[in-house]
Amino acid sequence: MELFFYTTSQCHLCDLAEALLISTPMPVPIPVDVVDIAQSEELVERYGTRIPVLRRKDTGRELNWPFTREQLLTFLQ
Repeated sequence: MELFFYTTSQCHLCDLAEALLISTPMPVPIPVDVVDIAQSEELVERYGTRIPVLRRKDTGRELNWPFTREQLLTFLQ
């Protein structure tokens, strides 16, 4: 499994989501590709009002902020 973490600079909510992601213990490390939506107009249109967003590469499922540690772990199963 691999995750995409859609974010942008100076996003307080993104910082909170990143801290939660980092502090959540996982049995196996999961690669996370950080994507700054400011680099693409398409991504700004898609995620501009929803960031931070986690997206699973394998299934395409997305988890929008706000989410809890429990919701994150369920999303990763």
